[in-house]
Parts: sequence; structure tokens; C-alpha cells
Amino acid sequence: MSQMTLRIPDDLDPSIRAGADAAGLSLNAYIVRAARRQAVLDAAQRLADLGLGDDLSGEGDTL
Repeated sequence: MSQMTLRIPDDLDPSIRAGADAAGLSLNAYIVRAARRQAVLDAAQRLADLGLGDDLSGEGDTL
């Protein structure tokens, strides 16, 4: 596992903390989940751009 320092702009901090709290997650878990989800969506978009489908195998997200 890697460690990373993330600097969150002051104006975004309250909404990110509120999102984590609403999801019942620690701030760290919430940010990791968001980064993981975005990485999956970016990869799926690249596959769709190659004509390999626009559906994430029934996971509920479409491109």
C-alpha cells in the first residue's frame, strides 16, 4: 500500500467531510472509494472509446 498526502482546498473540505459522514465512512475511506470509482470509470471510458462496450457489466454505471 502507498501513502499519499492530499491537500484539499478549504472551500471543498466541508462538503467532502459531509459526504464521508453521510456515507458512514472515514474521510480516508471516502476519498479512496472516490478515487477508485473514478479510475474504474476512466478505464471503462477508454474501453468504450475503443468500441468495446458502454456498460460496466451490470454494475449500475453506464458511460
